[in-house]
Amino acid sequence: MCLAVPGELLEITDTNPITRRGKVSFGGIVKEINLAFVPEATVGDYVLVHIGFALSKIDEKEAKSIFSFIEDIGHLEELVEER
Repeated sequence: MCLAVPGELLEITDTNPITRRGKVSFGGIVKEINLAFVPEATVGDYVLVHIGFALSKIDEKEAKSIFSFIEDIGHLEELVEER
């Protein structure tokens, strides 16, 4: 099953409108995410991410509620890349 996961935008690393990217934290796991679909997102915002693309902004309270649920059901480890 594929889920969109909320994360906090920590840093914007590319400001080109097509390739806009940034670092997003998923409970301490930081990944580089494409931000082209959320040009309004700024550092500190929470975004909903699916397959490496931020799809929308989400409010902090809702993001933390969803993230807590993902941790509770034991799927947090799926966010960590296999080495």
